[in-house]
Amino acid sequence: MKKVIKIGFIGYGTVASGAIQILTKQQVLLERRIGAKLEIVKIVDREIERDRGIPLAEGLLSTDVNAVLQNPDIDIVVELIGGIDHAKKFILEAIAQGKHVVTANKALIAHHGEEIFEAAAKQGVEVGFEAAVCGGIPIVRELKEGLAAEQINAIYGIVNGTCNYILTKMRDEGGDFSSVLKEAQALGFAEADPTLDIGGGDSAHKLAIMSSLAFGTPVALKEIYTEGIEKVKRIDISFADEFGYDIKLLAITKMVHGEIEARVHPTMISKDTLLSKVSGVFNAVNVEGKTVGELLFYGQGAGSLPTGSAVVSDLLDIARNILSESPGRVPSAAFMPQARTPIRIRPMAEIESLYYLRFMVQDHPGVLAKISGILGKNQISISSMIQQGRKIEGSVPLVMMTHLAKEAHLQAALAEIDQQDCILGSTLLIRVEGEDAV
Repeated sequence: MKKVIKIGFIGYGTVASGAIQILTKQQVLLERRIGAKLEIVKIVDREIERDRGIPLAEGLLSTDVNAVLQNPDIDIVVELIGGIDHAKKFILEAIAQGKHVVTANKALIAHHGEEIFEAAAKQGVEVGFEAAVCGGIPIVRELKEGLAAEQINAIYGIVNGTCNYILTKMRDEGGDFSSVLKEAQALGFAEADPTLDIGGGDSAHKLAIMSSLAFGTPVALKEIYTEGIEKVKRIDISFADEFGYDIKLLAITKMVHGEIEARVHPTMISKDTLLSKVSGVFNAVNVEGKTVGELLFYGQGAGSLPTGSAVVSDLLDIARNILSESPGRVPSAAFMPQARTPIRIRPMAEIESLYYLRFMVQDHPGVLAKISGILGKNQISISSMIQQGRKIEGSVPLVMMTHLAKEAHLQAALAEIDQQDCILGSTLLIRVEGEDAV
């Protein structure tokens, strides 16, 4: 039996540092788990002079990627450079060389996972990407193995810590969006350019992966409706509280009448749900299975050690399969390749939901009647309403909650309402999820 599994790293940044620290400090534990040694043979990075605080053997670091890709001794290549083009090239080359691959690259898997999985299947090697979704939360493995017997009905996830931190601070401390974002950047919870996080793109990448694993079909990123949290104001969080809701950026995928809904947007959820209790930079994924019911997976969705732990878990999994001569034991995308069939992704216009609407209106008689009339004409019925006299920048907020309505009807109504002279600025819409919204 092979006694040493040899590993090469491409990239030596935050996540790689966490994974390498775990591999070196917990070497005995890991060997006890798999019955063999995991040995780091080479680490490639453009910057090898900077001290990461991890003692490494001399000669382990290199700036030449071929020291990993062309090394016949290396069994598993770990790609942790991020980005798409170079990462894809390196991963496909590693696969062509007959090497197994581990990556934390959510964007790459969301955009090019199908191509990578197909190449790996042809070469008889594995691709591990646990770290690509929710850091230390083992949701990828659960969808592939732990819940293999389940028909997944829905997944609701808080999968971006930056957005959850911002919304939590706005709720708890009353700050506005821009000031809380600056604080998050200062603390390292948000990037200097936070667009991918606050705009929902990061969550959409993760949702594309989870949807594909849950439903056994390719889910193109372009088919996922994506909306960020930039328009949510403190006043909306206050109104949500009055209605008994919290606002979270949710990644939602569910099967509805044999079709898939896949969307990312700010969402109101009941304060009674466990998901609403998830605060700060933490992530949580709620999975609804046909026989197991609801499961909640909670934990740290980013960071050097949590994400590094996910990388090492993939290394152990692949190492076990190498040692037992059973690579490909679990298909990369959870379903047998020939059994993955196209399923229609429902356009956003076809979904049905409850809605929170905030109109900023002139404080004149007849405004409510005009808005209600347009909503009614478009088959939108109002379930509750708050109209307060406080003025904000010369306008008065008028807030409504609707009964279940079709997105296309609501958008048509809002397009007409926002053209009325009594409306000052665009209406804010936030969708509501819960038992009544299904």
